[in-house]
Amino acid sequence: MKKSETRELIVKTATELFYRKGYNLTGINEIIAEAGIAKATLYSHFRSKEDLCIAYLEYKNEDLLNNIDTFCNEKLVGEDRLIAVLEFLIPFFESDGFNGCWCIRTVAEIPKENEKIRKTIQNQKKGFLAYLVTLVETNLPDLEPEEQVKLASQIYMLYEGAVSESHLHNSPWPIYESIDLLKTVLDKHKQTDLSTQ
Repeated sequence: MKKSETRELIVKTATELFYRKGYNLTGINEIIAEAGIAKATLYSHFRSKEDLCIAYLEYKNEDLLNNIDTFCNEKLVGEDRLIAVLEFLIPFFESDGFNGCWCIRTVAEIPKENEKIRKTIQNQKKGFLAYLVTLVETNLPDLEPEEQVKLASQIYMLYEGAVSESHLHNSPWPIYESIDLLKTVLDKHKQTDLSTQ
């Protein structure tokens, strides 16, 4: 097996275990056994469990952004693509193994002093927010820049709340409520635009 293929196998194995069981409850030996590799092989790719955790977070983040972007681009240009960010959560919730937000779950497990993992998560959340700003700018170009940033921040908060609460309640109702709230926010923007014309 090529080195790149071995690394991918380790990351995918760790990803499945970390997301399903949690970071602290997943041991290195379990990852090694599940991947069917030697301990030396794992440590030749990752110096520590912390480094493997960061690879897991990066893998999940890249997968998420790609999937959301694909999902949104299937909708009509405009408000539909913004609402799609939250609609994306319905099949995510209904998928096998849905276990909430891996970032929030991980940051809840690590000590406050673990800046390396915390910074990785913060940067990913900032990256997601930046993606939403671009999405709003592209689909609602007539909004003032400060309103575009504000709307992107609101979508971000609705998304994060919907993920966490649907996981907590084991029900999709927080997702549907978030979608309704976003539609209300978008209607207010439309009314504001009409009143200024």
